[in-house]
Amino acid sequence: MGTFQEQKSISIVIPTLDAAAELPGTLAALAGSALIREIIVSDGGSRDDTLAIADAAGARLVTGPPGRGIQLIAGAAAATGEWLLFLHADCRLAPGWDKAAAEFIADPDATDRAGYFRFALDDPDPAARRLERIVAWRCRVLALPYGDQGLLIAHSLYDAVGGFAPIPLMEDIDLVRRLGRRRLVPIAAHAISSARRYRSEGYLRRPLRNLLCLSLYFAGVPPRHIARLYG
Repeated sequence: MGTFQEQKSISIVIPTLDAAAELPGTLAALAGSALIREIIVSDGGSRDDTLAIADAAGARLVTGPPGRGIQLIAGAAAATGEWLLFLHADCRLAPGWDKAAAEFIADPDATDRAGYFRFALDDPDPAARRLERIVAWRCRVLALPYGDQGLLIAHSLYDAVGGFAPIPLMEDIDLVRRLGRRRLVPIAAHAISSARRYRSEGYLRRPLRNLLCLSLYFAGVPPRHIARLYG
């Protein structure tokens, strides 16, 4: 019998669009992990140095039309790993993430579950800590982790539930709702998101906008319309 790393493999799928400012840190945080089979950057038409950065880091490149749902679908279709880890371009996995991911995968029931990381922001502002606590509550009580927390899922389960929908926004909520509370499990490591939008728009205004977008989605407003509000 081979080692764990030989038996299990993770394809990391990162959708990008003009992500040159933050992608290097995201890729650097993944370097050296024995769990990773490949990193796939699924780009929606970047006009900055995103593709050059991905290529220099040894990532596989998939290009196509913009739209996060469409890009995630394309990345997953190109993936060869037994496991898929979907990760936003502005989210860095904290040290020790692969040990926590390995523990999740080693669980006998893991192939029927999807794991998400703990939300954190790269900002010392106390407002960031308050938002982190709100997100933890949302995940615990409402079972609604967002895409900026990553999603680790067996390729077989991803296919079984139909994968991501080809929508420009709320593709993460759509998928976790189909997975359901019973199949969502927190992973004991952090995904550290860029706080750039919160710093520029405010720690009150941005979350309220996100909440409005979520409410509109649950009310049945098409995601293409909500995307204009999300910004």
